[in-house]
Amino acid sequence: MISWAANGFTVLLGLAGGLAVGSGFVALIIVLDIIPRLAQLAYAYRKSVWFESSVIMGAVYWSLADFLDWRLRLPRHFTLGVMGLFDGIFVGMLAAALTEVMNVLPILAKRLNLSRFMVWLVTAMVMGKIFGSLFDWLVYQWPE
Repeated sequence: MISWAANGFTVLLGLAGGLAVGSGFVALIIVLDIIPRLAQLAYAYRKSVWFESSVIMGAVYWSLADFLDWRLRLPRHFTLGVMGLFDGIFVGMLAAALTEVMNVLPILAKRLNLSRFMVWLVTAMVMGKIFGSLFDWLVYQWPE
């Protein structure tokens, strides 16, 4: 009887934590208009539905993959590189959009007299995130 109660409490606690984290993530994206700003930075504002759909489908897919313990049977060299690249692109673009929304980068560029290089600053941030994620996937996540 106690194990059923403990398992039920664990399930309830996991659902509550997941709802809290998911709600916080959605609130961050909605309140700060991150997806529309990301579409604007990519010069693809007409295709912002694709950005929204890809975030939702990615969250659902990877949640299912985690819960159901899915395994991909692909060559590791190729898979780690591609996943690291996509991870870096996503995190970099999200960080660039969040920075733009918060107006940190424009203020910093104005104070350092780098306003004319704004596109290059954002591109440097995105590339840094891409290469950092690739390095993490290929060096630290590499199976021995």
